[in-house]
Amino acid sequence: MKFLLPFLAVALVLVLVGAGWNPKSIKPEPDTLRINLGTEPPSLDWSVTVDNYSFDVIANLMVGLTQYRNNLTCKPSIASSWDLLDDGKKYVFHLRKDVVWSDGKPVTAHDFVYAWRRMLTPATAAQNAFLFYDIINAYEFNAGKVKDFQQVGVKAIDDYTLEVKLRRPVAYFINITALSPAFPLRQDIVERYGDTWCEPGHIITNGPFLLTKWQHEYKIELTANPRFFEGQPKLKKVKYFMVPEPSTALALYENGELDFIDNRSFPTPDVERYRKSPEYHNYPLLRNNYVGFNVTKKPFDNKLVRQAFSAAVDRDVFPKILRRKEFPSSCWIPPSLMGYDANSGPKFDPERARKLLADAGYPEGKGLPPITFLYPNREDVRLVVEALQDQLKQHLNVRVDLINQEWKVFLATCRNDAPQMYRSSWGADFPDPETFMSNFTSRNGNNHTRWKNKTYDDLVERAGGERDQAERAALYKQADTLLCKDESPLICTYLASQNILVRPWVKGIEFNAMDLQFFKTVWIEE
Repeated sequence: MKFLLPFLAVALVLVLVGAGWNPKSIKPEPDTLRINLGTEPPSLDWSVTVDNYSFDVIANLMVGLTQYRNNLTCKPSIASSWDLLDDGKKYVFHLRKDVVWSDGKPVTAHDFVYAWRRMLTPATAAQNAFLFYDIINAYEFNAGKVKDFQQVGVKAIDDYTLEVKLRRPVAYFINITALSPAFPLRQDIVERYGDTWCEPGHIITNGPFLLTKWQHEYKIELTANPRFFEGQPKLKKVKYFMVPEPSTALALYENGELDFIDNRSFPTPDVERYRKSPEYHNYPLLRNNYVGFNVTKKPFDNKLVRQAFSAAVDRDVFPKILRRKEFPSSCWIPPSLMGYDANSGPKFDPERARKLLADAGYPEGKGLPPITFLYPNREDVRLVVEALQDQLKQHLNVRVDLINQEWKVFLATCRNDAPQMYRSSWGADFPDPETFMSNFTSRNGNNHTRWKNKTYDDLVERAGGERDQAERAALYKQADTLLCKDESPLICTYLASQNILVRPWVKGIEFNAMDLQFFKTVWIEE
């Protein structure tokens, strides 16, 4: 099915055209939103998953203590209110008593304690556990240094009161409570079904929609949750299809088989064609794209080589290739966040790049070992990595061999043992520079470069707890310079934009810079 779907979709187009099909006859499917997800989500286990394909689905199945508005501020959700005590180091969340799971059982503080304990348990190997390291003894428990979870600063005072104690005041902690890894979890369901607890018929959720169908590698289907505490959504169904080929997905949209597509389904040559359409929308994202170096593997154990590769890349090329209003950037912090400084990253300087490579012992690229460059199998990503491959050949006389993998395999490869180079991106979990800068600290599970630098760790640690905003920005700027220019475990390339096509009958849909897709307020106007 996985391999036949694109061909079946194209065949459908040809049949419709051959039968005299008229585009004006396109109509919506009543009370149903049809989307192309692009690929199979690796997991819907919100404690361990780290990718946006999974999060897009989970965001419509679950809610947490707080939730984001489309202006990226947090508002109360399961927590109706909270007290901030002990000079900012203690939160007491007061939970609503009318929030229930999809089987009718109440959502309690104990469900949060279990979820956070499971995520921090070493055997779970949750990459996002670092988000909770500001909780007292959370890191020590996750690292196996503390065995008793009762020593961790999370406690259910009663069924509807959750206490969280922090080791320091953290300006962004309330944002973390809106993220998928902070969602509650039913212990009885996980223990009853084990690895299959996320499957339809097993999974129990509390959000606006229910998971009713998961045809792996083909389709996920959600239905409205009549027990959702904010009220049942107007949509009866959300259908996520998994068509990996953008041109096929666009054809399905044009044929009326999809109501909404984004970058995953929008071939770059077709963006220009739709730019003036009322169905087209473009907006900047808090998502930075980069090339990571595995610094434990030659030749990238030498920072001069890393600096040379970074200086050899002309970032202005990528927006010209992709043509989607991307923003070239050589630094890690996006312009809209504190600490941004365009000078934190290296300038494009081929002459300096060649000198750095020669100083590293590889004049004109001679003597370099074979270099493998891994990327996920997606058309727009392929265009970027091929451009990078060409620039390294042109400016450094260096050959890199490209290999691509299906999304789930790519994630597993990077997590277990990334090759010398890999292409990746990071979208903001919350609108603060911390979500970017903590990614390359020594203890972060998403740091596949394996680069460790105590000075960098200390700068990010100090910035996270700093209350003076000017001083905090200065610390992040210093850390960004160390990361991108001085040590260069990565090459920043460009900041992404989102490109959307949405049918006029889809109402109530909103867009935001974190690319959070919430469908509880959407309806179909027939």
